[in-house]
Amino acid sequence: MSDHPAGFENDYLAEAATLLAHDEPFPGGAVVPPIYQTSLFTFANYSEMADTFAGRRRQPIYSRGDNPTVMEFEARVAALEGAGAARGFSSGMAAISATVLAFVGAGERMVVVRNCYGDAYRLFERLLPRLNIKVDYVDGSDPDAVAAALPGAKLLYLESPTSMMFELQDITQLARLAKEQGIITSIDNSWATPVFQKPISHGVDLVLHSASKYLGGHSDTVAGVVAGSAAHIRQINEQTYSYLGGKLSPFEAWLLLRGLRTLPLRLPHHMKSGLTIAERLKAHDHVERVNHPAYSNHPGKATLAGYAGLFSFEVTEDVDIPAFVDALKLFRIGVSWGGHESLVVPAKASLEQTPGLNSMARFGVSPRTIRFSVGLESVEDLWADVAQAFDRAKR
Repeated sequence: MSDHPAGFENDYLAEAATLLAHDEPFPGGAVVPPIYQTSLFTFANYSEMADTFAGRRRQPIYSRGDNPTVMEFEARVAALEGAGAARGFSSGMAAISATVLAFVGAGERMVVVRNCYGDAYRLFERLLPRLNIKVDYVDGSDPDAVAAALPGAKLLYLESPTSMMFELQDITQLARLAKEQGIITSIDNSWATPVFQKPISHGVDLVLHSASKYLGGHSDTVAGVVAGSAAHIRQINEQTYSYLGGKLSPFEAWLLLRGLRTLPLRLPHHMKSGLTIAERLKAHDHVERVNHPAYSNHPGKATLAGYAGLFSFEVTEDVDIPAFVDALKLFRIGVSWGGHESLVVPAKASLEQTPGLNSMARFGVSPRTIRFSVGLESVEDLWADVAQAFDRAKR
């Protein structure tokens, strides 16, 4: 899919639209879920407490565990992903940490695709070695390389597309290779969201999101979530969730539920504007390459039902990158993505972050790479901003 027809819709979008906009009545006839801003929940009698503690009935006990507002968000994400259950977290990194540590123990090994998210890379390089957990990195776009790395691993960690370089993986094939050896597969699906990619339907076990991005959509929430089978989420709950303490707050869960309402409306706009900017960059004299899944011939493209507004490009040597970035008016300089606003991140600056534990340096990202998150502004206004920045940044 390299075009963006008017009225674009896919089956995932249609399914999500009703799922996210329609609710069964909430208490008192409310049309949005209440915020249960409470630290604990009490019981009517001893039997209720004993049965809840023993697992014979389910009732929230303490908001570091279950909370009704958070549970509503978790249920929506599980339904969107086609999963049996989900667990919300205080950040994407809390979700990643709790998931990895629930399935990989001391003396064991995991396989991770190259160009993974920078803070995930720092977790894998800084903390996991202290726990005697080994991490092997592999070119996820090469199934043979992944197959060679899998024997003996406990977890295969994917991102499709990957951070900054937007490389794709054939997640169907990689999930099958892992399953043949009894290896759990996980994937960061923050870029595509379940509106544009449903990894569980392709055999992946666990789907992770930085919910701060497109799921929230308004740059006002930091959160994470993992979805998978009820058994896998139970393992996370029992092994790591309660003890690492990265719980999702009720108010942030409420903000996420609000953001989810418009996800099927926002993503096609991000896609259309992102592709328009990417096409024009591809034809620009001062751009050598655009890293966007729309231009990939990799088989992994088949699992995508659409494209997010996040991609990168590499400029020619006669572009002064700091001057280009500073000249932008509508693209604000900042990390994260997936909100209403457009953002720019130059690899040149990111390569200076955390020397020795920098994923971009480890995997050879060019300092001439620039990442755009295309927001909801007028695409013609955004392109005019890019064009004038190029004019001001010529050496």
